Amino acid sequence: MVGNARTLVLGATGRIGGLLRREQGAGPPMRWQTRSAPPAPGWVRADPLDAASVARAAEGCGTILCLAGVTPARAARGGDLGANAALALAAGHAAAAVGARVLLVSSASVYGNRSGLLDEATPLAPVSPYGIAKQAMEARARNIAAVRGVALCSLRIGNVAGADATLGGWQPGFALDRFPNGCTPRRSYIGPVTLARVLRALSGAQNLPAVLNIAAPGSVEMGALLDQAGLGWQPRPAPQDAIARVELATARLARLVDLPPAAGQAATLVAEWQGGAP
Repeated sequence: MVGNARTLVLGATGRIGGLLRREQGAGPPMRWQTRSAPPAPGWVRADPLDAASVARAAEGCGTILCLAGVTPARAARGGDLGANAALALAAGHAAAAVGARVLLVSSASVYGNRSGLLDEATPLAPVSPYGIAKQAMEARARNIAAVRGVALCSLRIGNVAGADATLGGWQPGFALDRFPNGCTPRRSYIGPVTLARVLRALSGAQNLPAVLNIAAPGSVEMGALLDQAGLGWQPRPAPQDAIARVELATARLARLVDLPPAAGQAATLVAEWQGGAP
């Protein structure tokens, strides 16, 4: 039951949930989950760690989009990264109870410090605590989905403009690695507006694969992003182990969602970060 069936969004009050609520593009109607605030029209109160609570909230939904999770910033304030797996398990059990599927937000950090073009079949080798937690989350979710007969798609999201360490982490005196050829590191990115549109589109898409990379086409230099945003930075010699290019392959995503070639360009990414589509 997908297509135009309603989607329950777990973690609707978080950063990505806020983006999704503001994006009124094509896609199925959304039902927004909150833990404690009095539900308004379109909202439902549920504990995302309680499968029975999630199942009640998901009645009549064809998809559960699990945005809920513990980020590195929250972990630094005492949050438990292990809760990511518990949230995925609750979503999987709830989906089995109501006959829905699960779209599970993961992270490109599961690939670890690999260079070059990374597709969905690239072996996982996370090195950060967050990447390790997300890999464990994916594995637990995959196991419960197989046992309970639930369709599951893990969404490995790349850098989101403004929620990254470059645009989002900029401060006066910011330094970037610069390689002997004069380039700064290239990475896969997606703008917040484009990300919201992609998530809405995938919520209504049919026959999703088990894993999808989520990024705009191509890659962009970090220095170009800061230049486009008018943010000054200082070059520093790139160390021997610095990775010049990390790019997520997006061929699978392109077969499901129409992304314009400019979506990954610095001008588009900065415009979306600064408050709207270009």
